Amino acid sequence: MIELSGLTKRYGEKVAVNNLTFTVHPGIVTGFLGPNGAGKSTTMRMMLGLDNPSAGDVRIDGKHYSQLKDPLKYIGALLDAKAMHGGRSAFNHLLCLAQSNGIPRGRVREVLDTVGLTAVAKKKAKGFSLGMGQRLGIAGALLGDPEILMFDEPVNGLDPEGIHWIRNLMKSLASQGRTVFVSSHLMSEMALTADHLVVIGQGRLLADTSMTDFIRQNSRSYVRLRSPERERLLDVLHQAGIPAVEAGDGALEVDGTASERLGELAAGHRLVLHELSPQQASLEEAFMRLTAESVEYHAHSDRPRSDHAGASPPEQAPGWGDGWQQRRKGA
Repeated sequence: MIELSGLTKRYGEKVAVNNLTFTVHPGIVTGFLGPNGAGKSTTMRMMLGLDNPSAGDVRIDGKHYSQLKDPLKYIGALLDAKAMHGGRSAFNHLLCLAQSNGIPRGRVREVLDTVGLTAVAKKKAKGFSLGMGQRLGIAGALLGDPEILMFDEPVNGLDPEGIHWIRNLMKSLASQGRTVFVSSHLMSEMALTADHLVVIGQGRLLADTSMTDFIRQNSRSYVRLRSPERERLLDVLHQAGIPAVEAGDGALEVDGTASERLGELAAGHRLVLHELSPQQASLEEAFMRLTAESVEYHAHSDRPRSDHAGASPPEQAPGWGDGWQQRRKGA
């Protein structure tokens, strides 16, 4: 279990993490979401004692990270897949970690096999691809067989098979009763992996809830209806006191009424339905809606306008596509 209480980090006048309080529970995969610059990496670094908080507290199974003897046996983490000595082989990189935490040498071979790197165990890490580096970082997190695991963007560089593997690995670890905390910008992957979500924006806690409740609370759910007898369907809905909104493609949209009820109503009036489909926003849509006011950087696709009609657009700096700008919110 990871417990944060009033966790705060300041860099001069900049507040990177602002009074965060939440608990990461065992037995489930907890997703950690937030826009760029929200404070996710800083928060995870403070959890591992890599940065000291300006205020507040973080406890790993009731202890500060600095109080853990052989910490890899308590908590394993992947924060940066490149955080390794490139001149060491994969085996020796893990062996150094193992020796520093009193972990048997045989465990190195076990985790190399788990992540699929046995065949390249003697090769130097500097020659690894990004995906291989990710696998080696995951092996390091698993090395001490810890009860708590933290992953920051674990699918970076992985091919589809690797993504499927790490997704199932995290679910398997959680099913064993372990605490699994994962940060990612890939909403589609997080939707398939996480059971619970912690969402922050500009260093503040925005949500701490289940995946299902998060999407429900931050999106519109409705039912689409389509019938060749559209006008009669509208009359039936009106008589039942059910308001419907006309969609642009000829369908009707109904809020607040279950699809089962609508299907039974249509059947009772012998109405033919060509569509009866509950609509639920994706995790990405719900996330964008919740964090809209917390995004620090915005990109705009409008082509720059000239002050004079017919004038050519101004020259742009090399490397920037036409019409793209990046600006700090509020600047």
